[in-house]
Amino acid sequence: MSMFGDGLDAAVHKAFTRPAPKSAPAQMRYLVKQYKGTKAVAQMLRISQRTVERYVKDQIKKPRPDLATRLEREVKARWQPQIRARARKKAATTGGIVIDTRARLGYTAPIGSTDQDRIRHLTVALPPQYAARLFEAQEAGAGDQELREIAAEALREVYFQDGGRRAGSLEEVRFTDVEHLEFEL
Repeated sequence: MSMFGDGLDAAVHKAFTRPAPKSAPAQMRYLVKQYKGTKAVAQMLRISQRTVERYVKDQIKKPRPDLATRLEREVKARWQPQIRARARKKAATTGGIVIDTRARLGYTAPIGSTDQDRIRHLTVALPPQYAARLFEAQEAGAGDQELREIAAEALREVYFQDGGRRAGSLEEVRFTDVEHLEFEL
């Protein structure tokens, strides 16, 4: 996926009330229960139905690395959907989202200002409307670039312009060379 999409998912995963299944057989049983059958799980994971059945019965315990990765990703994508929805709704309506990043930030401004890009480490609380835009874009299948643009716009308003109190003529914020990115709800 993308750095921004994975960061948003990780922030939502912190809201889970119970840990997701860890062992491969437990993960497989969870997916079989979600998909209501072994055939659908086998097709989704690109393995045989018999292999799924053997995981469910604890006959196989250790998957190969590529299957383990797919299995974990699919379980996390479906784990506690109501908790996930509640956390996203809270961030988008009342709580907002905190972005912690170390990246090259610069801006486009009138001549005479120091708009040189430089590495900055920022921890900024973004208002709920930007959290809503980030989550909506992610659910719509937006790529890393679109999510980066939304985050840059949010940083322009909150960090550089301080909610309209300064740098009113600031046109665009460049958000590149991301070294670290983490979101917190």
